[in-house]
Amino acid sequence: MKGLDKFNLVLFSIIILVISILICFLQFGWININLALDGVSFLVDSSTAGNISLGLAIILILLSIKSIFFNSYSKENQGKDGILLENDNGKLLVSRDTIESLTNTVIKSFESAETVMTKVDVDEESHIKIYITLSVYPDVVIKDLSSKLQSNVKDAIKKSLDLDVTEVNIRVKNISVKKEPQIKE
Repeated sequence: MKGLDKFNLVLFSIIILVISILICFLQFGWININLALDGVSFLVDSSTAGNISLGLAIILILLSIKSIFFNSYSKENQGKDGILLENDNGKLLVSRDTIESLTNTVIKSFESAETVMTKVDVDEESHIKIYITLSVYPDVVIKDLSSKLQSNVKDAIKKSLDLDVTEVNIRVKNISVKKEPQIKE
């Protein structure tokens, strides 16, 4: 939630709270109705108080129009939740977890990659960056493996989700030793 949206929410919550309390006080008879009417007539009759209340009313009207018609929820949460795709039939939210799972599936198809950790970042412009941390076996040419992984991950995401990946960053964390199957005697 952006700063102005938070401000609108807090401001309107306070206004509704004050109005609700005043209505309760009037209903219970704790405030005289004539006192409330005198306060309203002072705001209308006095030029300085009238101008200030008019300015505040205009600002509140503009803030309420902004909150009602120009809600930034979908674009703001897009990078946090995933990527929102829209067409004539409706909307589809592709989550970061979906992209991570698809990436892990591609990586596991390589026998030379062992332990895999994947992280997906999606920015405000829906640019996808994938960070892969993996362990490889000693007989692997890391440069060739990383190149194939990068192109296969990009191709798989393009084919499955019709999304372009801007970066696939690979970090080789460790060189693993292949475990030979043990024969029981």
